Amino acid sequence: MRRTVSTRPPHRANRVFPPLALVAAAAMVVSTVLVGPSAALAADPSPGPATAPSGPAAPSASAAPAPSAPASGAATGATRKQRPTQTAAVPPTPKKLPGRVARCSGKLTFGAVRTCPSIVGGAENVWTVTTTVASDTLYIRLNKVSGTGVGARVTNGIGEVLCYVGSYLNECRLGPAGTYTLRVTTDYGTGEGSYTLSAESMRKPSTCATLPASFFSFASAGVSGTLPAGLAARCYQFNQPVGSKLLLADPGGAGDVQGSILDGQYEPAGCPVRYLTECTLSQPGPYRLFLQETYGNETAYRLRMPRISQAAGCPAVPLAPFGDPGAAVGQGSLPQYDEVGCHSLTANEAGAILVRFNRFQDQYLWWTMYDAAGQLICDEYSSQRYCALPAAGSYTLLVRNQNDSRTGVDYEVALTALHRADGCAAATGTSWDQPALLVHQTSPVQTNCQPFDGEAGDRILLYTTPVVYNEAWAWLVDDTGARLCTEWSEHDGCVLPATGTYRVVSFLWNWDTGSQDLTYRMQVRRLSEAEGCPTVTPGAYGTAPSGAPDGIRCRTLDIPTAGAYRVKAVSATNHEMYGRVYDQAGLGVCGSGRCEIPAAGRYTLVLGGNGTGQVIDTDVPYAVALLPWTPSGCPAVSDAGWLDAPHQGAFLAAGEHDCLQLASPAGSRVVQSLPGDATGAGRPEVAVVDATGAYLCDYSSLVQYSCELAGEAPFYAVLSSPYGSPTGTYSLAFTRVGGPPACPALSRDAAGATATTGAGRFVVCYSVPADQHAARETFTWTRTSGDGDARLSVLDSSGTRYCGPTGYAVGRTITCTLPEGPVTVLLETDAVDAAYRLTHQDASAPVT
Repeated sequence: MRRTVSTRPPHRANRVFPPLALVAAAAMVVSTVLVGPSAALAADPSPGPATAPSGPAAPSASAAPAPSAPASGAATGATRKQRPTQTAAVPPTPKKLPGRVARCSGKLTFGAVRTCPSIVGGAENVWTVTTTVASDTLYIRLNKVSGTGVGARVTNGIGEVLCYVGSYLNECRLGPAGTYTLRVTTDYGTGEGSYTLSAESMRKPSTCATLPASFFSFASAGVSGTLPAGLAARCYQFNQPVGSKLLLADPGGAGDVQGSILDGQYEPAGCPVRYLTECTLSQPGPYRLFLQETYGNETAYRLRMPRISQAAGCPAVPLAPFGDPGAAVGQGSLPQYDEVGCHSLTANEAGAILVRFNRFQDQYLWWTMYDAAGQLICDEYSSQRYCALPAAGSYTLLVRNQNDSRTGVDYEVALTALHRADGCAAATGTSWDQPALLVHQTSPVQTNCQPFDGEAGDRILLYTTPVVYNEAWAWLVDDTGARLCTEWSEHDGCVLPATGTYRVVSFLWNWDTGSQDLTYRMQVRRLSEAEGCPTVTPGAYGTAPSGAPDGIRCRTLDIPTAGAYRVKAVSATNHEMYGRVYDQAGLGVCGSGRCEIPAAGRYTLVLGGNGTGQVIDTDVPYAVALLPWTPSGCPAVSDAGWLDAPHQGAFLAAGEHDCLQLASPAGSRVVQSLPGDATGAGRPEVAVVDATGAYLCDYSSLVQYSCELAGEAPFYAVLSSPYGSPTGTYSLAFTRVGGPPACPALSRDAAGATATTGAGRFVVCYSVPADQHAARETFTWTRTSGDGDARLSVLDSSGTRYCGPTGYAVGRTITCTLPEGPVTVLLETDAVDAAYRLTHQDASAPVT
């Protein structure tokens, strides 16, 4: 049964987690060490016998709990350490004993905790401690329990001060073997306080439990214990080969448990035990670990240090084939934050592998891969697409719980060999006329493989899209499994470096609870020297696009001469399908719209271009309009549409483009009028160009403002049917509005003017001389008979609109601020029989 995970939304949209080796850990707090001349003696490297402590004993090796057999996906780690406050917890009040001086002075035994219930004023408590080895280092903890603060100084036999002892754990380097004195006083020689005192020897500790070889297995439960309040440090000893890499887990506990590892020369090994991190034992052992609680509080702990190099206790995961991995799936459970699980992998050869988790689980995990020597091979951040194993051998995969909500993570993992072909689908071709592939995914950690053959220099485009909402990942690899075309390029597609067989590696990232068989579609296509594309040749304005609608994603454009062309692909419902044009080498030439073709020849139009997240299959028919950009063979149209009959036309097929030659000369301004009740194809999209094809204006200028005919005459209006209306008739008129008004004058008397409209006349034009209007003028139109409604615009002699176009209405009065000089008034109506009365007067005059 496959495990499922929470559908909690991902919490790391672009996340970057560092490898475990880079997690910083604070070192043990130590005081300044003062060394007298007698301290420069030869060190005694032999540990010697341990001295039995008089205080709470450290657990011995035999007392350490035996490692338990690991469950599947056994893990190590601990909950994130909660930093305690810096106020030391108060240990239990000791029983009051007679003879204060005896209780607060005397012999201090290593590993014991002594309590002084009271020290007053300038009193000095004198303690002695004896070491049997030269150049020993003492771990000394002096904790204030209550009252005033205390401090101590350590002196040798002739009274030289070797070091001072304050709060936290102190290290004091001694000289020859012998007895040394600790003198405890209050901080300022005043007040009263109580304290605990404890010391431990670095070279001859009171006791030092041995960590057996089994302790360093990932299957080990570790060693648990309790540090008594006030204890200086607890010692563990072990041996490992030089160069071993350990994973140091957080010791946990209610306090701040930490420690450091010393090598065989009693030098720090650079391995702080506090937070989850990695440590390499670079110097020979035997090694010692001294564990302490930062503030001297009593706390439980669990010590775990599994070995990453030559790792033991990791469940084996075989390399999975492509397709459903079946039983080649590793499983694990990481119940706590920062807990780490492991899996072992044996590779028979070098090659690339893909590490796959279900994405929802992967939101909370961080993985790293190591070789047998403990060297980092790859991690999740740098190797999302593949991890290159450099040689045959054993490898260890570590999986870390990074769910900061402190909840557990159950996971599955598959390691798929990308350099093998096991489980690959049958090879596919790269011709564009093939149906899209339908790829199945039946496991959350499945990876699919689609082989294809290619030649050196082939430029390949890859398209994938899920059948239902998901994220499809896909990329090209060579026969070693290495990813191709990893660098950004301004060109589309991926160029194959050599002739041979290549593979598409792909999978769906999301796998929801209850999923069984998810599917996605895929197309592998050659962009250079493209095959399987229907051929299209340039057509003519006023006719249907050349070439019948077809469902193949590409078209071969057979261009007879260089120049600018209009390229537009439309669906059967006349919705534009954007594409990109490429040359025979697969290099981009232009997008949809205006395309500058550099030379005669064959070019390839691809719908969607490099939009690799879209599959357009052979069941999506479309037509391609391929026309010279500059229109030709266009019928002439009047620029006095208010007087002459409007132009009537029709679109007969999706993608058709019509054109009209405008009568107005260069420098003039025109506006376009449509019947107010026109719909669908009756409201065509219009663009105006000059004789060279240079774009001048479109609907916005023609209908809302006016269009200046700048450039070289003659000028053309290019018409196309709007989206969703592939065919239908249309009627439109153009009116020249720049220069002296050519329309009849509109009387300023109450009678005004009466205009009749119909299917052959839906725009009425009048002029108002300069001396017949005020700076602010009101205009009123009223329908006196018939049907429909109208709108009004007022323009000056330069073609600038000062009012309108208004909204359509049966009748309305508007006030317009006018410039000096004559103006033109346009009344645009529905194409139905009607009569309108139009009047105007000074806006300051009483309404009549």
